[in-house]
Amino acid sequence: MEKHLALPYEGGLIEKDLPVGILHTYEKIWANVYQESRVASYKIADIIIDAIKAHQDGLFRLGLTTGSTPTSLYNELSRRYEKGLVSFKNVEIVSIDEYYPSSKDEAQSRNHRLHEALLDRVDILKENIHIPDGTIPQDKLTEYCAHYDELARDLDLLVIGVGEQGQVGFNEAGSNEKTRTRTVRLSYASRKRQAANFNHDIQSTPDKAITMGISTMLSAKRIILMAWGESKAEAVKAIVEGDIDSSCPASFLQRHDHISFYVDDAAASLLTRSVSPWLVGPCDWTPKFIRKAVVWLCQTVHKPILKLTEKDYLDNNLDGLLEKVGSFNKINIDVFNDLQHTISGWPGGKPNADDSTRPVSALPYPKTVLIFSPHPDDDVISMGGTFIRLVTQGHNVHVAYETSGNVAVHDDVVLQHIDAAAQLGYGDRFAEVKALIDKKVPGEPEPRELLNIKAAIRRSEARGAVRSFGLDDNTNVHFLNLPFYESGGIKKLPRSQADVDIIKKLVKDLKPHMIFMAGDLADPHGTHRVCTEAALEAIRQLREEDGCDWLNQTHIWLYRGAWMEWELGRVDMAVPLSPDEVIKKRHAIFRHLSQKDIVPFPGEDPREFWQRAEDRTSNTARLYDQLGMAEYQAIEVFLKLY
Repeated sequence: MEKHLALPYEGGLIEKDLPVGILHTYEKIWANVYQESRVASYKIADIIIDAIKAHQDGLFRLGLTTGSTPTSLYNELSRRYEKGLVSFKNVEIVSIDEYYPSSKDEAQSRNHRLHEALLDRVDILKENIHIPDGTIPQDKLTEYCAHYDELARDLDLLVIGVGEQGQVGFNEAGSNEKTRTRTVRLSYASRKRQAANFNHDIQSTPDKAITMGISTMLSAKRIILMAWGESKAEAVKAIVEGDIDSSCPASFLQRHDHISFYVDDAAASLLTRSVSPWLVGPCDWTPKFIRKAVVWLCQTVHKPILKLTEKDYLDNNLDGLLEKVGSFNKINIDVFNDLQHTISGWPGGKPNADDSTRPVSALPYPKTVLIFSPHPDDDVISMGGTFIRLVTQGHNVHVAYETSGNVAVHDDVVLQHIDAAAQLGYGDRFAEVKALIDKKVPGEPEPRELLNIKAAIRRSEARGAVRSFGLDDNTNVHFLNLPFYESGGIKKLPRSQADVDIIKKLVKDLKPHMIFMAGDLADPHGTHRVCTEAALEAIRQLREEDGCDWLNQTHIWLYRGAWMEWELGRVDMAVPLSPDEVIKKRHAIFRHLSQKDIVPFPGEDPREFWQRAEDRTSNTARLYDQLGMAEYQAIEVFLKLY
């Protein structure tokens, strides 16, 4: 069985035998929380299949969503159909939205994507498939939408994915509960998000869409909401525990009497039962969980650890912790020392030093360290200061760039490099490359020749970055080019054993004492997570092979990306950076010129990567300072997986 990224258990709410009414105390829509999206998808598949089988009168009317959220659900439904566990011959499908204008033959259309993800893989009858028609003439749209709305009402079951701002379908902020199926104009921000489906070309992204309305959705007999990944956490919090608000359209679904929400741990991370479960019920008070509670208390009452009083604990429902430990003063001192011991300026271990309270052992020295970087800049963005320290402190550091990162290079950057080569007399291929770019079709894979140039640009930038702080870019830099990434477009290929084998070979050759990996949970289908899960699978397989006993002494450390940071309750190692080291890290990030200023996929955050990285690490240092620790310029933090 493949290993999927799951963080270590660190205590928490004891849900066993807890009445469901207490478990969902703060929830207006009850959330069903699972460790990962795949497991939640299996449960939703059970519900759908049981409902189809139990339906006796006519067609079972099923409303479905599109996008990345239902990917694992549709894979599971297809798998069960192939095994003969379900038939869709008695099912009518009603899809919730479509771009306008859009042809069903376009690869980006909701129609095409739903067929590709599920409908073409099961035995549903064509006449029972209803997807909004993006080719309807504009003068007939109003009449068409009214007809579709009648068709979409009173569904037996509606399964919907939720967007990062609480969207359902194309019901964006400002939608209200009386909306019906209609045409909506997409805002610039919405088009920017949807541009991910159009090679991030906003000019090729439709500016309108047809969507089922909130009122239409509320007419369904049963609703299932889904959200995966940390990027959905704020929306989940608003939908589950917040007030009904048009700025979060899915919150209107709180009015439905038969609705449930399925989320993974990452998406549920801001719910009360995750953030402060002691407010909900009894807890398993492990050392890490005690630290989490004390950090939360400090931030709630705005005090450093050693100034917390017994009254602070009692006033904030932490009486259970006092009963467990017995003394608030002991809790304060133990947590202060515990957090203090996470701080180390020697991320590879300090030689000839007492390591009994240090996060990394002193021996062996020097250590062989392997840093996995999903893209060719994640290493310096996410842990550049620690990377620099490991090199300057004499360890044998290797970096493995798992993917080429080619699709993240803007076409203009390619032309600039080709022009520079021509100006230097190395051959003029500008017109040839320009012709390749001009032939690109939105939504289709880029020409392989163009992708090869983009990959070369990113390799040269990665080499320049690590050379800037003394790493040998000939012997200690490895470009793995994992096959799953090389689809030529935004949608990647499935992860396979070929990806795992490439990683296995490198790990076996290097025999590292420490391995650093990306621990991002934001997107369950994202490149970072796929890369890390491939690396974990490689290590799992190696552990079962003869001659790999050395892996028992190898420790895995997880870093975060440019957007998120580990909460302090989880941290196992905190590496402080001086002002000079922050500058060195910034200069290494600057070497990735193709990702500076004109990044094709910047997301909602307008800051450049170096700014995000510096703001994140300076904020972590500030949090340590507020808890009573020493004041540092910046801190990079890591979680020890094992």
